Amino acid sequence: MELFWYIIIALVLTIFFILDGYNFGTGIIHLFFAKKEKDKKVVAKAAGLFWDFNEVWLVAGGGMLFMAFPTFYASVFSGFYLPLIIVLWLIVFRAIGLEFRSQFNNTMWTAIWDTSFGISSLLLALFFGIALGNIVRGVNLGGVENEISLYEPHYFFLPLWDSSFSPLTEHPGVIDYFTIIIGIIAVVTLAIHGATWIRLKTNASINKKLKNVIFNLNIVLLVLTIFSIVVWQIVNPNSLDNFAKRPYLIIFPIIYFTGLFGLFFIKKIKKDSYNFALSTLLIIGGITSSLASIFPVILPSTNSINESLTIYNTATTDYGLSVAFNWVIIGVILLVIYIIIQKRLLKGKIDKMDYGH
Repeated sequence: MELFWYIIIALVLTIFFILDGYNFGTGIIHLFFAKKEKDKKVVAKAAGLFWDFNEVWLVAGGGMLFMAFPTFYASVFSGFYLPLIIVLWLIVFRAIGLEFRSQFNNTMWTAIWDTSFGISSLLLALFFGIALGNIVRGVNLGGVENEISLYEPHYFFLPLWDSSFSPLTEHPGVIDYFTIIIGIIAVVTLAIHGATWIRLKTNASINKKLKNVIFNLNIVLLVLTIFSIVVWQIVNPNSLDNFAKRPYLIIFPIIYFTGLFGLFFIKKIKKDSYNFALSTLLIIGGITSSLASIFPVILPSTNSINESLTIYNTATTDYGLSVAFNWVIIGVILLVIYIIIQKRLLKGKIDKMDYGH
């Protein structure tokens, strides 16, 4: 049952980053490339019509995590308290930026909320990438100093950064040179994803330009990917051992690189749906490869005193998992109904659909 719930939660959170990921990316594109008011309105609609539905998947993932792996849930929500509060405020400002921009026909008013939408989207992509970097890097579980645990074995607390800015220090912060690389990769990936979404759902005048933007960002992503693998080997020389022990896990990096190399042909691919599928593969492959590299661990311990948190030592009882299974069936049915309704209402191009009035 632990493995089943791990797969389900990973799937739900991956769907969230695919769906809300294009909203983050749309905000980044809106911030840097939408210069004309008509483009700003259309690009904002490409996110605004979908964001509230897409965030349902984050709520669902958090609820499932609480039901199935309560120890892990308690550990990360206390240990990552500061960045989680920042993410919460960014989600708020991203939402009100979308909702408020069209309430008054005033240049200064729309500029303020356009900036709110763009910057919060950019920082959300950055912080979610940093979060993934922290999960892969690990934390000092138990707050060990001089081989003595200061807290319970599953507890930790991270400052936003350590003065050394190094992932190799005894007490690393949330932000270090490794996690910031993963954060930048997330920003570039979601910007690409947002650009393919804008091309798929709108007829904005910047769509032709976005093909070049995607191609150039893909070059940056390839360089960052290779660089991150090298740095990852420095941070954890055993980071790729799981793929040698379990060769079937190599499918996940293959998914990532299929999307990455496929997007180099974006200027030749005519169907926008194919481009969106390729950027989706980037997200699926990136998240699953990261999780597969540490499986069955879900939060590595950077010390030798307290063991890492795994899907087995953080799961609730068998009875709890079985009860949660019954509830997830109901939740999935509701999500499927929600998806069907949304897709019927918002199919095709959204340029002429009303939003924010």
